[in-house]
Amino acid sequence: MKKIFKIYSTIVVLMALLSCVNSFSQNNNSLPNDKGPEVTVRGSVIDMETSRPVPKVNIEVPGGDYTTTTKDGEFRIRARIGDELVIRSENFETQYVAIESDQRIYVQVQPVVSDDDLLSEQEDKKISKQSFEDYIRQAKEIYKEDFSKGIDHIASALKIETINQSERAIAYELLADVNSYWKQYDLAVANYKSSLESTYNIGVDIKLARAYFDNKNYQESISLYQVLQQKSLSFEQNLEVLEGLGDAYKMTKDYEKAIEQYSKVERIATDSSIVSLATRLNTKIAESYDAIGKSQEAVVSYNRALDLSNQENSESAARSKVNTADYYNRTQQFDEEIKLRKEVLEDLDNVVKDSISNDDVLTSQKQNYKIANAYAYQNKLEEAIPFFEKSISEAATRNDIIVEKDATRRLSEVYRDQKNYDKATESYIKYITLVDEEYQRKEQELYKTTRLEKDIAEKQARIRSLVKDRELNEDRYDLAFREQEVREASDRNQRLIIGSLIVVAISLLITAFAMYRSSKRQKYANNLLALKGLRSQMNPHFIFNALNSVNSFIAINDERTANKYLSDFSSLMRAVLENSEEDFIPLSSEIELIKKYTMLEHFRFKDKFDYTLTVDENLAIDEFQIPPMLLQPYVENAVWHGMRYKEEKGLLHINFSQKDKDTAVITVTDDGVGRERSKAMKTDNQKKQKSKGMGNIKKRIAILNEMYSDRVDVAITDVFENGEGTKVTLTLKKD
Repeated sequence: MKKIFKIYSTIVVLMALLSCVNSFSQNNNSLPNDKGPEVTVRGSVIDMETSRPVPKVNIEVPGGDYTTTTKDGEFRIRARIGDELVIRSENFETQYVAIESDQRIYVQVQPVVSDDDLLSEQEDKKISKQSFEDYIRQAKEIYKEDFSKGIDHIASALKIETINQSERAIAYELLADVNSYWKQYDLAVANYKSSLESTYNIGVDIKLARAYFDNKNYQESISLYQVLQQKSLSFEQNLEVLEGLGDAYKMTKDYEKAIEQYSKVERIATDSSIVSLATRLNTKIAESYDAIGKSQEAVVSYNRALDLSNQENSESAARSKVNTADYYNRTQQFDEEIKLRKEVLEDLDNVVKDSISNDDVLTSQKQNYKIANAYAYQNKLEEAIPFFEKSISEAATRNDIIVEKDATRRLSEVYRDQKNYDKATESYIKYITLVDEEYQRKEQELYKTTRLEKDIAEKQARIRSLVKDRELNEDRYDLAFREQEVREASDRNQRLIIGSLIVVAISLLITAFAMYRSSKRQKYANNLLALKGLRSQMNPHFIFNALNSVNSFIAINDERTANKYLSDFSSLMRAVLENSEEDFIPLSSEIELIKKYTMLEHFRFKDKFDYTLTVDENLAIDEFQIPPMLLQPYVENAVWHGMRYKEEKGLLHINFSQKDKDTAVITVTDDGVGRERSKAMKTDNQKKQKSKGMGNIKKRIAILNEMYSDRVDVAITDVFENGEGTKVTLTLKKD
């Protein structure tokens, strides 16, 4: 009995470890860096139309180095083989280049078409007779709850025929504010520029600099902030410009300049007794010192921020404490971290918690989670458990499934370390449920985000069309007036109108083409996200089906068989995890995976079926690519739903052959009871269980075929005329 309990505990530990691997791989922040060696990449950015170098382009390796192009368009940056280089500027579409070696990179860019040149379909001219001020006021009141209505009110304001340049600037500024609130920073940049073109306002110019920053156009942001420093600014505007410039330097990893700017603001804030601002700036200074390894200076600034935060019970003070607590966590000063986070929880009692979104680091569920983690790192497991439980409860109340999931997983691990395997298993099962719920929610959020972006873009185009249409009408009125005064100029004016109409037609074509390209890019991005989600869901599904097999051996007290099966299963899992992030792997790798899996299933069901696995010697297995784990669900169905219900011993045959030089054919054939009889033999409880394995396979094949031009085809047929036996034929084409 003790031996069986030991095996069961080993399985619980393995389950927890696998959950960690799956969670960490989804977050991309805990797995070891498996990229290639570090290299120095040199390159240049050239304007495709003029063949001239493009200076001050943002060059970045996500999570790594940052630089800009010189006046000659040249750049040099450190990266690793396999990294992705991001080349970004407001003057052209963002470019992405994969680093394959220390090769020299030439990037040719083409200027983007300005929104001012785009014209959408005709808008209904009937508007209610409200004043410009009424429309703007209504837009300000509603846009944070309903962006669509907010933009409609702004559009109505722009429709007013008597609108002047100053009012037009106000409308475009508010439109840009709406874009910024809904994180459409590229549109915000365009609309702030339109506002400034109508009437210059230094406050709008400062907003434009911030929009550049939010859109990751850091060089443009720095340049504009530097220009603004030379202008006559109010006290508040000066502080905003100095801090904004510091933020931009910080994001470009120029921490010395960032500290210089932050220090200027901090001195002014301290002299003016603006405690909340001084607290925030000391925290930013500390973070910058910490980034360049000046720990002693960082500690001084963090302590200064803490002293200031104790002078007030504001949200800003709480944020300062959170940043300092994060520093204590990084330096493994867990007691100080716990003390600060408990103070933050007390401060949050004086803050309207509903105003803090789940994405904010300041939520109470996140603070309780981090307190529990700090206790757990010190092996104070009893102290950690109540905080994990409170974090889970608060996250569930606030519908924060990410924190609820992570806290549940860590609670399972704590129970495991306490050897409380019943509670560890209970928490782990709940964690798996939350993983599934999170995936479904991400699908819904992706759909909502896509719809939101589409609606905003459509309304933006409608507003541009509206303005163009009104300007065209004004030109026509002027033309009629001039014709009445000077008839001899009529021919010239008519040619002007015809030319304008041609420009409008060309603009419509450009708009349609731009929208088509944007739609294709968005669809491609959605497909990548969906594939990643399906892969992340397949691994837990496969893992737990396999672990059920181990459990059955334990149930019959077969310790040796369970240990052997668990060892082989671990080898298979290692291979599965190595390939889980790839869209396609070599066919040879998939063959090895399916050999291991089939061997494990036969190991358990020796009395139910025999199997053969043949590979045509003429098949070039290293030249074909296949989605990882594509065959496993079909083999699993053959065993579990075909031959398991058969009274006599069944036969499973897996064959790999080559049809022609570009086509491989894979068949999975069984002589089981057949699909229809298998459905009829399921219990009521089994019928209620909705299998996700085959559904995921169909979705993956559909998405991959859409992205890679129909490379995979699957057909399922009956083997015998009486409906018994099932044959799966998979056709695989080369690139």
